[in-house]
Amino acid sequence: MSDRRPKLSARSLVGDLVTLDQALYEAVTVTRTPTLDTALRRLSAAADHSKLSFAVAGALALRGGRPRRAAVLGVAAIGVASATANLLGKKLVRRPRPHRAEDSPFPGRHVPMPHSASFPSGHTASAVAFAAAVGPTLPVSAVPLGLLACAVGYSRVHTGVHYPGDVVAGALLGTGSAALVVALAARATKR
Repeated sequence: MSDRRPKLSARSLVGDLVTLDQALYEAVTVTRTPTLDTALRRLSAAADHSKLSFAVAGALALRGGRPRRAAVLGVAAIGVASATANLLGKKLVRRPRPHRAEDSPFPGRHVPMPHSASFPSGHTASAVAFAAAVGPTLPVSAVPLGLLACAVGYSRVHTGVHYPGDVVAGALLGTGSAALVVALAARATKR
């Protein structure tokens, strides 16, 4: 009796993950959600260049004390995440953006297709970095900012400019960027 299970290899695993990623993207593109389309298109556009996070950081900075410190950490984390995603990740991986068919069933949900590579999602990396850096200093903001970061990430898939895997990678990158910034800030205050 022979063992007919497929051999697990890195190449076959990556292939399966890419197939799953594309299938999830396709499922989103053919699902009718007219109520969400406009809201998610606007959210995705509002997250361009971290405008939402910078607006929150500005409001926090005006309050002084811990909120100001949280804002500074959040902005620093955006800087690390954005630079890493856009200057390193996209240049190394060079994954093409998702294909949007000319006859897309819901073209009104789309935002303009960026010219940069797809992997990782810079919008998601920055939004998650901000939320994850602000949260430890200002715990009351952790859940709302975390939910906003998740919504930004999903909006990038919904509007047709990223695969779900790009968003997951962006979230991991954002979390790592925030952890680095928070750790460096903690080390600097101990000196």
